[in-house]
Amino acid sequence: MISTSKVINGHSKRILLLSVFALGVASLLAGCSTPSTRSGYRSNGSAPSSYSSPIASFRSASWESLPGWQDDNLTQAWPAWLKSCEALRKRSSEINWRQVCAQASSVSGRDNQAIRQYFETDFQVYEVRNTATGSETGLITGYYEPVMNGSQTRTSTYSVPLYAYPNAWKASKPNPGPARAELMSSGILRGSEIAWVQDPVAAAFMQIQGSGKIRLEDGRVLRLGYAGTNDQPFKSFAQWLLDRKEITRSEATMQGISTWAKRNPGRVEEMLNANPRFVFFKELPGNVSADLGPNGALGVPLTGERSIAIDLKALPLGAPVFLSTTKPLSSQALQKLVMAQDTGKAIVGGVRADYYWGSGDFAGELAGRMKQDGKMWLLLPR
Repeated sequence: MISTSKVINGHSKRILLLSVFALGVASLLAGCSTPSTRSGYRSNGSAPSSYSSPIASFRSASWESLPGWQDDNLTQAWPAWLKSCEALRKRSSEINWRQVCAQASSVSGRDNQAIRQYFETDFQVYEVRNTATGSETGLITGYYEPVMNGSQTRTSTYSVPLYAYPNAWKASKPNPGPARAELMSSGILRGSEIAWVQDPVAAAFMQIQGSGKIRLEDGRVLRLGYAGTNDQPFKSFAQWLLDRKEITRSEATMQGISTWAKRNPGRVEEMLNANPRFVFFKELPGNVSADLGPNGALGVPLTGERSIAIDLKALPLGAPVFLSTTKPLSSQALQKLVMAQDTGKAIVGGVRADYYWGSGDFAGELAGRMKQDGKMWLLLPR
């Protein structure tokens, strides 16, 4: 993954959620030393012996230094870690994920203290800093999976199409393809409709997120995933509105943009065409559970409030990360163990994360308002 940041800063993901993120990480941690059996192991401040990043630096830290570590309910993070292990076991890496993942099989996922002991015994924690500035603080944004009502046929209620990848482009695709305005009027998309929804702005946000769920009238849930783009650059709706003084800076959120659209229905297409990028979808298999999150770059379903998207130049995909930030528009602490299971073109920096809030409107409200300062700690096997 998107999020307010994606809307304002031109985040175009994977998306994320997205398959656009299936990249490997050249992250290295040679050999594991003998695991310490002491909870709260104190480090000597050294960096990982053979893990390096061009944009992030790492300094070992003690478990006691993690704000909120002792208060986190790790049973909620455990299923996400097991999902990471499913993928990490199959990947070639100089980080010894296989050993710690094998040891995880003997840990009860219902025992918070046993999970805490597992991480404190088998992992070393490293404070992450931005190499360029030396700062341990960075930007934490949010993303989510849209859920909306819709139909697989056009009706008077559901008249806004979501499109599959055009058949005409499967053999020979222009690079780049036409911008949104030209694409919508060209006829190229005719016959590629995959579903219809009610709100054109909500449909545009689903494109930004790169995936979503459509609740059909018969009770079924149609899950859509990212299938490609027209390869045009992303341009922000919020910035377009700000430049024209149509909204204030505080209104430059998904919610603020939707409110503006309701006040200005005759200008919605003009606003949408300000972003030349267009995202296509594909229907995911019927055996994909509607309760699971979309697949991230790691290839496993994301877990609401326990998965993040990271910069692959900074951190290894799949790794556990401890995140300390605040909830959107508040000073209330958000301190959790999360898994780096996704990435995105707009997620750039050593201390930089996009926090996956989950599916639906409530998650969307939180994601759309999240633009917080935060700190991160990387967990690597000893």
